[in-house]
Amino acid sequence: MLAEFIGVLLILGLALVVAGLMALAPKLLGPRREFAEKQEPFECGERQIVSPHQRFSVKFYLVAMLFVLFDLEAVFFYPWGALFRELGWFGFAAMGVFTVPLVVGLLYEWRKGALEW
Repeated sequence: MLAEFIGVLLILGLALVVAGLMALAPKLLGPRREFAEKQEPFECGERQIVSPHQRFSVKFYLVAMLFVLFDLEAVFFYPWGALFRELGWFGFAAMGVFTVPLVVGLLYEWRKGALEW
């Protein structure tokens, strides 16, 4: 029974060895020069203008969460579109039930001004 898994174990072992070597190679072979500028946070090759610890507005997080929410829900439209003809009226009604709360939520957020910057 274990003979069936020998190939999987060999590949897993090889993957662990390669990952370990790739993690250790820069430590062993790379330069070890350290200086103050190298320890500073890097932002697109520019010196920092403001502190990286500044607080963001709550609207920033709200827009980010809404983007993720609506983006994930929009993913469900792709399989429906691919199988539109096979699903028939039942699929159309099911996606209508799915779409109505989505549109109502978007209109609510729009009216509340959550999408305004």
